[in-house]
Amino acid sequence: MNISSNNMLTGEFSTAFRKDGFVAIEGFFTEDECDSLRARISDIIDEMEVPQELRTEFSTQETEQLNRQGNKDYFLTSGDKIRFFFEKGVFDGKGDFLIPKEKSLNKIGHALHALEPTFKNLTHSLKVQEVAQKLELKEPVIVQSMYIFKQAVPVGFQRGPDYAGYLALGNAVAISFLTNVQLFLFSLFPVTPHQDATFLYTEPLGRIVGFWIALEDATEENGCLWFIPGSHTVGITRRMVRAPKGEYPLIQFTGKERDYPDDEFIPVPVKKGGLILIHGEIVHKSAANTSDKSRHVYTFHLLESQDSHWSEENWLQPTPELPFPLLYT
Repeated sequence: MNISSNNMLTGEFSTAFRKDGFVAIEGFFTEDECDSLRARISDIIDEMEVPQELRTEFSTQETEQLNRQGNKDYFLTSGDKIRFFFEKGVFDGKGDFLIPKEKSLNKIGHALHALEPTFKNLTHSLKVQEVAQKLELKEPVIVQSMYIFKQAVPVGFQRGPDYAGYLALGNAVAISFLTNVQLFLFSLFPVTPHQDATFLYTEPLGRIVGFWIALEDATEENGCLWFIPGSHTVGITRRMVRAPKGEYPLIQFTGKERDYPDDEFIPVPVKKGGLILIHGEIVHKSAANTSDKSRHVYTFHLLESQDSHWSEENWLQPTPELPFPLLYT
């Protein structure tokens, strides 16, 4: 359900959230607020330095998650840091960039909300706190934050990564990429159906809320979110957990994801500045970005810490340097 930010005071959004497991609030953030996050992330990328041996390609496919994120502490120890995760196929055999670094990123995480003042101020803004209060969250803490890029497909590739698409780039550019056919597949990979509680598990369930902020228009063409309304009421069947000490990969999956028919999902496009609230157990996905427009997003997750237990098996753990900070200030 999409509602206007003008209806916030009526409580309509909280009713819709409880019923459907998600709700989109159009116009929640201003264009200036969105642009300030994008400008700051651009500065962070300019300053980015990641040693070649730590450059990690990010994936939502289970086998690839285990092989990539699961084999490096770089991912598991990112909860209190700002770290960089890349699209598939953006490095050569030596780990050097094949494309401009600003186009290579899948996401940045997972402590922007704590370590970057621009992101911290928006995360703790009074209107975010008001939403949490209307959701009746008593002691919400922020467990993680991410900047997600959903990179655009280069001009000439909107119809797929075929030979004609390469030629449309021009001979000089085409030749440089023909030896790395996988490179321009990255925007064509969707985010598979999942529930956030698979990765952020609590006892009892129902204590995680995601805040998903569109910093650009999110459309069906560039990869908006899709949801199965009401699917937050059936629990979860799969978890990602830390492996016992000394075992590899460092993360493991227990259980198995259900099969979800495509016709049960509905698209939820939002304009720049829109906020989507996401229940921790709602089944959602995003399609591939097949357009020439990126879909930048800032997202963070709240945990209702009152009378809740955060699993010690979760990949993400609070640290002495960064305990989960309280939202309310």
